[in-house]
Amino acid sequence: MSTDKTHVDEININATLVRRLLASQFPRWADLPVRPVELDGWDNTTFRLGEDMSVRLPSAARYAPQVEKEHRWLPKLASLLPLQIPVPLAKGAPAYGYPFPWSVYRWLEGETAATGRIDDPVELAATLADFLSALYRIDPTGGPPPGRHNFLRGGPLTVYDAETRRALAALDSEVDTNAAGTAWEASLGAKWDGPPVWFHGDVAATNLLVKNGRLSAIIDFGSSGVGDPACDVTIAWTLFSGESRDAFRAALPIDDATWARGRGWALWKALITLAEYLRTDPEEAGEARRVIDEVLADHAHAP
Repeated sequence: MSTDKTHVDEININATLVRRLLASQFPRWADLPVRPVELDGWDNTTFRLGEDMSVRLPSAARYAPQVEKEHRWLPKLASLLPLQIPVPLAKGAPAYGYPFPWSVYRWLEGETAATGRIDDPVELAATLADFLSALYRIDPTGGPPPGRHNFLRGGPLTVYDAETRRALAALDSEVDTNAAGTAWEASLGAKWDGPPVWFHGDVAATNLLVKNGRLSAIIDFGSSGVGDPACDVTIAWTLFSGESRDAFRAALPIDDATWARGRGWALWKALITLAEYLRTDPEEAGEARRVIDEVLADHAHAP
């Protein structure tokens, strides 16, 4: 990951800054109320603008290239996808001590799948798989390959091999490191030889919007790109289980090797998260342990 130290805490992103940026660059929206969203992410700081829009500001330099990418590609992808995705309305420029480009988007109604009501997990899993299938069918010509803009999502798992092995060493007495090491090696050995496709890059419960109990939108394409779609499969172990995982797998147009690499992506993230939060955040550590257990159980029953 980047060692960039310019982050939200030093920039002090707040509603006052957003109002000043809007007043100087988009005065037509200057009189609309600006308020922080209830649940925000780490990569960007988001504010509700009036009732129909949102403002998103990258929280560090490493996330800033995602602004241009989303403005260029999201309008092209939207008409080809079966669910709503973010609609960029305007791109702002650095000002008032804020050093990055920023965006105004159309507001998408719904709650995240991490907190909202899900009436039928199997239906949600199938709907998400249909969305990803449509994304993978879009012509990838000219799309952004894996790189710094998305932390090499869509590239080879080997990029995170050293980091994974450090986490395994740090967790030697905390998890079944033999089983985890075997699963990781299997993921590294599951080679990708397919054509590059569009992928989302961060298919997580916090980036799925549900409305009236059903999946309604997919947000945050900052990690998107063109390459290996295995990174999109991690949701199989972070959100789904049992019948919903089976439904997700059955509806995805991927082979067993891609599923295995997806296990690797999920295992990498869970291991480094557990290593980081083991002594400081029981909730994060507990969730990471759960995902590790799910991945190892799935690998144990793999063909």
